[in-house]
Amino acid sequence: MNNRVRELRTARDWSQGELAEQLNVSRQTVNAIETGKYDPSLPLAFAIARLFDLTIERIFDPDAKAS
Repeated sequence: MNNRVRELRTARDWSQGELAEQLNVSRQTVNAIETGKYDPSLPLAFAIARLFDLTIERIFDPDAKAS
């Protein structure tokens, strides 16, 4: 699933580690989400959306495969 997590994170000048800390997950989890290797759980997707003040649909595209 394609997502905008990397784009949103870098726009805030956050490292993967900083984002991971805010979400209470590992840096490897953030990397896997950004590269499309891991689809976050619904609670984690909501946490990401809240952190960036966007809807889940504005961050994640369930109809698109990661490139």
